[in-house]
Amino acid sequence: MATDSNRDSRNTTSIPPRLLNGDEEDPPLPTSPKLNRTVQLSLRAEPATATPTAVKSAPEKPTGCWNDWRWQMRNRIRRLDQLAALFPRLNDPSNRLSDVVAKYPMAITPYYASLIRRADESDPIFQMAVPRFDELSDPPFLSADPLLEEAHMPVPGLIRRYPDRALVLATATCSMYCRHCTRKRVAGTHENTIAGRQMARIGAYLRAHPEISDVIVSGGDPFTLRTEVLEAVVAPIRQVRSVEVIRIGTRAPVVLPQRITDELANMLRQYHPIWVNTHFNHPRELTPKAADACARLADAGFPLGNQSVLLRGVNDDPTIMAELCRGLLRMRVRPYYLFQCDLVRGIEHFRTPLARGLEIMEYLRGRIGGLGIPTFVVDAPHGGGKIPVLPNYVVSVGPTHTALRNDCGMMVSYPEPRDKRPASARATRRGSVVAAPGAASKPSE
Repeated sequence: MATDSNRDSRNTTSIPPRLLNGDEEDPPLPTSPKLNRTVQLSLRAEPATATPTAVKSAPEKPTGCWNDWRWQMRNRIRRLDQLAALFPRLNDPSNRLSDVVAKYPMAITPYYASLIRRADESDPIFQMAVPRFDELSDPPFLSADPLLEEAHMPVPGLIRRYPDRALVLATATCSMYCRHCTRKRVAGTHENTIAGRQMARIGAYLRAHPEISDVIVSGGDPFTLRTEVLEAVVAPIRQVRSVEVIRIGTRAPVVLPQRITDELANMLRQYHPIWVNTHFNHPRELTPKAADACARLADAGFPLGNQSVLLRGVNDDPTIMAELCRGLLRMRVRPYYLFQCDLVRGIEHFRTPLARGLEIMEYLRGRIGGLGIPTFVVDAPHGGGKIPVLPNYVVSVGPTHTALRNDCGMMVSYPEPRDKRPASARATRRGSVVAAPGAASKPSE
């Protein structure tokens, strides 16, 4: 871990090789066969005798285990027999869940499982965490890598789709494998960590391309790494003088809030400026534990943003999205993006029409302050990048007036400025050709 003395000279210090070795295991923690009264996890894979479909009782958390993030990681629900012990109705071979998890691995933290109230598709937490046979139904226009990330990988582990930005795949491990993941092709297939030699190549590439000023550390989830291993990823990036901003993408505050420790925050704050983007999708995820995790990050000086995904049957309701955005603001997390589902194999059952997203954006405008309104975007297939999709508030544009409408449908005629200068002077300033007399001049792009 970096010290105060080497923080000021971190652009020239070397990283100890031990920090680049992600293979060392933590010592085992004590476990308990009963995680809580709600989910009745069996760590010995013994089926529970009775598990209600509707979850109503408060969880009984094992002392000394529940709040340890490493314990949560070790006791994730990975097997179908564990899942059936929680939700007996899923113990049916005809649902073909074995085929689903063979293709798309499953992992659910005990904490996140405890948020499930009903063991069916009416529960948003259940939908995002538990496999469904629908994941095996793919229309022909879907692909494993629609954003062409692998085609935009100049060195292993580094994705570059924009001139000034790059993304580091720090790990393939997540604490929970979301069923709507855009990287389902790799998520959970091999729970490994980026090697030291890969980080060395990434650092060399960043130094050779000083136009890259913004680096996102993603995965997988970087916060599943031990603190010293995560530092071995962040520190070499910060050593590159041309990198101005580091962003970390994580869902840990949502599904593993126990991971946000003082140790983690104190390590990362040595490498400011760092921004943290997380991934809340539903108000039910805004628990006191999640709020505490976000507060610990915010108090350490990390600006927090949220990237939601529009999911059918989960949050494709304007009132739900409004409640989520308000709750995020209370937690000092700014709603940043609302993503349309990517055209990824295995998530077609989550996709909504684009019109639904536009309807939600129309609803939010005027009901929530601008700070709480995310940008609705489509991450275009074939590596086309993010495209903002906004309601059209411009009705018509003329030489003297522009017709606008507000979120309530009221029409407004907005007068354009009357520039008294000659047309040639206006054209010179705009960098465009002189418009013909009586015609509107074309603005520069």
